[in-house]
Amino acid sequence: MARFAPTQLDLDGKVILVTGGTGSFGRRFIETVLQRGRPRKLIVYSRDELKQSEMQIDYAERFGPEKMAAMRFFLGDVRDRERLSLAFRGVDIVIHAAALKQVPAAEYNPSECIHTNIMGAENVVRACLANHVKQVIALSTDKACNPINLYGATKLASDKTFVAANNLSGDIGTRFSVVRYGNVVGSRGSVAPFFQRLIDRGANELPITDPRMTRFLITLNQGVEFVLSSLDVMHGGEVFVPKIPSMKITDMAAAMAPGMATKTVGIRPGEKLHEMMISADDARNTVDLGDRYAIEPAFVEYTREPLMGGALAEEFSYASDTNAEWLDGPGLMAMLHEEAPAQRRRRAAD
Repeated sequence: MARFAPTQLDLDGKVILVTGGTGSFGRRFIETVLQRGRPRKLIVYSRDELKQSEMQIDYAERFGPEKMAAMRFFLGDVRDRERLSLAFRGVDIVIHAAALKQVPAAEYNPSECIHTNIMGAENVVRACLANHVKQVIALSTDKACNPINLYGATKLASDKTFVAANNLSGDIGTRFSVVRYGNVVGSRGSVAPFFQRLIDRGANELPITDPRMTRFLITLNQGVEFVLSSLDVMHGGEVFVPKIPSMKITDMAAAMAPGMATKTVGIRPGEKLHEMMISADDARNTVDLGDRYAIEPAFVEYTREPLMGGALAEEFSYASDTNAEWLDGPGLMAMLHEEAPAQRRRRAAD
């Protein structure tokens, strides 16, 4: 099910920190690095002491004392700039995955979302510059393109903050880039685990927000490979967008529960019918790199060689309903099968 070839990026001897390191992406990223390389330090930065404790126990059993010698567990919040500055000392690479991501929660609690997603991004940038971090990748979302909800708007602001940070690094040389991708099959907030829980509980119908709805789909493993390979090719200032398939939510329901009835329940506040990752306006600054697109920075005041890639057609946009690649039922089930071991571990931990 590999979509992005494993990178040749050498992480041996590096100090790597992941904000939001106890989340779905953070855990998978850290597991992958532990399995493949020998980093000098691998730092989990998050504010949930229980998840950190559970992670230490789980990883000690799975990876053993030699790999665990590199692990560090740092309690802290991205809202706390001083704590970030302490955590980032001596760090080579920062992966910024911490965010408030639930669309309805963000609509109801806007100030909390703004403080974490926007001000937290600014704090991460300043801490990276203060500590001369070499490379920074920030995780974004398809909801940041032409946003209609607060979560998407805060992530767009975060993306702009990280892209512009390259103009502040001067002789420090820190390089910042962003990765933007769609619905992650297997993550806690994804529709597939939600459907699976209902199926396991004996539901006789699945709720569909709108039968026309489409989404981009990617697995956690693919997301990790995409971030690692983007680290390998980044020049600083890019927003990397993977080429991934789309699927109708009705087709997803039919693949997971053949013959089960569905019920249309309506789109939630702040939810789109279709997602977009590159708008027609973004496309003018975007290059095609084969397995991904890269939105190049429009404003550059630092030494940077542009990425060599193909230009996009006039009025090109990359949206889930007009995507050239579509996922069928067997393809979805292969994705879910790939995520099944991690899902079992997560249920056991919960």
